[in-house]
Amino acid sequence: MTVTIIGAGLAGSEVAWQLAEAGHSVRLVEMKPKKHTPAQKSDTFAELVCSNSFRSANVENAVGLLKEELRRLGSFVLQAADATKVPAGDALAVDRDQFSRRIHDALHAHPKISVVLEEVTELPAQGPAVIATGPLTGEALAKDLCRVIGQEQLYFYDAIAPIIAADSLNMDVVFAQSRYDKGDTPDYLNCPLNEDEYKAFVKAVCDGEKVAFKTFEKPVYFEGCLPIEVMAERGEQTLSFGPMKPVGLSDPRTGRQPHAVVQLRKENVAGTAYNLVGFQTKLSYPEQKRIFRMIPGLENVEFLRFGAVHRNTYVEAPRVLEAGMELKARPGVFLAGQMVGVEGYLESTAHGLCVAMALKARLGDRPWVPPPATSALGALLRHVMGADASAVKKYGPENVHWGMVPPLLGKVKKIEKKARIVERARGDFNGWMLDFFGCRSS
Repeated sequence: MTVTIIGAGLAGSEVAWQLAEAGHSVRLVEMKPKKHTPAQKSDTFAELVCSNSFRSANVENAVGLLKEELRRLGSFVLQAADATKVPAGDALAVDRDQFSRRIHDALHAHPKISVVLEEVTELPAQGPAVIATGPLTGEALAKDLCRVIGQEQLYFYDAIAPIIAADSLNMDVVFAQSRYDKGDTPDYLNCPLNEDEYKAFVKAVCDGEKVAFKTFEKPVYFEGCLPIEVMAERGEQTLSFGPMKPVGLSDPRTGRQPHAVVQLRKENVAGTAYNLVGFQTKLSYPEQKRIFRMIPGLENVEFLRFGAVHRNTYVEAPRVLEAGMELKARPGVFLAGQMVGVEGYLESTAHGLCVAMALKARLGDRPWVPPPATSALGALLRHVMGADASAVKKYGPENVHWGMVPPLLGKVKKIEKKARIVERARGDFNGWMLDFFGCRSS
């Protein structure tokens, strides 16, 4: 039996690889290069359109534990990320071109995967099929999905940070340092601002021309990825406590902590391109060029890509999905990735892996047993499926975080809490793998 997968982003790529490796025939349908969404630039699969970071690798952070669990489950996407990583402190960041090309080539070369390049405008009439078209689902397919599930289209706005050329930086001002000098080598470049420079920059951001929304659209942002101008409008010092916080850094020219900094993170292994960390924006292109060149060290910077805003589609998953991520209104059709209301590269990958496991269980005529809610992966699924009845009323996209896991029993010292949560998660995850796979690793 052939499984059709629509969309070759992170979730779709993960599902396709996992099913193909299990011996199932896969028909992978992707609309690029025939058609691109406004945020997409390349023709390769698994394109990272926003940041190049998969965020923290620290296991006492929920997203770090999620990485550990995905590695144990043999995540195809995470293997590609590990193989193409670039220095980024305790975060996992990748060379986005190498990352995407690695996944693209592997999927095309797999003997069990047939790649079809065309746009799909309607849900498949029957399965097995997986819709993994992500937050940038085409308008026609999104409308058909809404028609089938009886839901008005839900959305929020996500923003992209600019990418700049390394050889255009003023290295007399920019300095290399990680916060508190963590790591053997500094993984970030820093542009220091004094108080006057910072205030002038914030004013320019607030006053600058922004890309206007369409008259029928209400701007709804994901709180974890706000445009800098939205943050700036919340108060003059908001940015200095957010993406421009200077803590743990010292300007070698003065020997003191700057009032604010703009951090730059490598975009590729060669170090020829950097992105402005946390500087997602809806400022117009001319205003980005003018205002960001006010930042010390970026006076003559060359922009390789400007920041932008794009609309993300997601569904009310607790209401429309069965426990195995199958549409209640269209049996045999599954949804995977960000369109179900998970936010972030890693979370999208994780959900795709869960859909693959659930579908493999279905095709093998055995029950799907989700990972325990105490694990990072199980907590993410708990969010998608609705932890309680009230979750349906306030459902929206979220990154994985400790607030998703059940609380620890008894009194626990605050300093020990995260370690205890991780210890519990690992133990429960081991037990689940032993029960579901018959082993403790895979």
